[in-house]
Amino acid sequence: MVEVISLLSASAVRERAHGLLALGLDDRLPHFRIDLSRLDAVADLVLAVTQNAYPAGDVPFHARWRHFVVGGRDRWAAVADKISWPDAAARARAEFDLAIASVLLDAGAGPAWRYHDAVTRQRIGRSEGLALASLDMFAAGAFSNRADWALRADADKLTTLSVNDLERGFQVDADNPLVGLDGRTELLRSLGELIARQPGVFASKDAARPGGLFDHLVAQTRNSRIEAATILSELLVQLGPIWPSRITLEGVALGDCWRHPALITDDATSGLVPLHKLSQWMTYSLIEPLQRAGVEVVNIDGLTGLAEYRNGGLFVDGGVLTLRDADDAARAHAVDSQLVVEWRALTVALLDRLAAVIRQRLGQDAESLPLAKILEGGTWAAGRKLAFGRRPDGSPPLKVISDGTVF
Repeated sequence: MVEVISLLSASAVRERAHGLLALGLDDRLPHFRIDLSRLDAVADLVLAVTQNAYPAGDVPFHARWRHFVVGGRDRWAAVADKISWPDAAARARAEFDLAIASVLLDAGAGPAWRYHDAVTRQRIGRSEGLALASLDMFAAGAFSNRADWALRADADKLTTLSVNDLERGFQVDADNPLVGLDGRTELLRSLGELIARQPGVFASKDAARPGGLFDHLVAQTRNSRIEAATILSELLVQLGPIWPSRITLEGVALGDCWRHPALITDDATSGLVPLHKLSQWMTYSLIEPLQRAGVEVVNIDGLTGLAEYRNGGLFVDGGVLTLRDADDAARAHAVDSQLVVEWRALTVALLDRLAAVIRQRLGQDAESLPLAKILEGGTWAAGRKLAFGRRPDGSPPLKVISDGTVF
């Protein structure tokens, strides 16, 4: 059981990702070849993109909050700063509600979908569009059970959400399709059901809501400090049952964890590759609400890079990763396929390698330039830049069949 639980951690993600990278560097992986000589050119691009976006060097953490800033205006702050919050914890609970719901709705939009933003009059796609749609739903009280207070997400309301509710909120129709809508709806419903069953975790200071996790985490701080990896572990343990049934080992649902036969260990977890992309994205997005409420989040580099298609695309389009079978670029791959698992794990490990190159170039260390800032500066934007330079619709270099709960 100890070995199984250990997979619900950032350290397991990093260890097993680097295990696959080591096999790849020894040319022993079935789907990808690795050319580390191309890493310097990728670092050049990431540094250039970062300098362009943040010329003063004030790079924030990679988090959902960045997607709420449109045209230089922080849309969440525009809402939250007008509220007379009873205390800092009340705002933090609301921000946990928003971040958790929004991240769960952020598993890729597909190339066709756009959200018409009433403020800018723009049609915005992908993660930015999904962020604005979820923020607008939250601000309008779509997740609240209280007529007098919109800015919350209540367990009872989440359990009753329907596909039609999300279709309206995300402006989905035949001409504006959103992939994985059923999966997203089920995730939020499952979230509500789970929260309602665990009042000790999610309802210690208020009615059952995702924001109750803020109070649960505060109770675990020492001298108002908490490790970033502890936040992730709590998310994986407390929210693990909401994910679709995939791999369960010794009764433990492993979430974003997949099989790759090349990764061999001497225990029951042999062949298992944890990635926990959305949970880590959520963890990064909970850091700032905790900090704003007076909690110091330490060892942020205890988390890993995110195994998603922009970071992964950076290494494929940048030539660090090359398909053994070039025809695989034209095929659609299931998210649990060996090729996709291999790609995602190599992405995590290569982000660590890339971060080391970037820090060396800038004369900084992990404390002054954590991975969370390199991701934001950074790798995600550089991956998108390369994608649009190579494909008109900016799609990733590999086609992944998504159910709306992974990417």
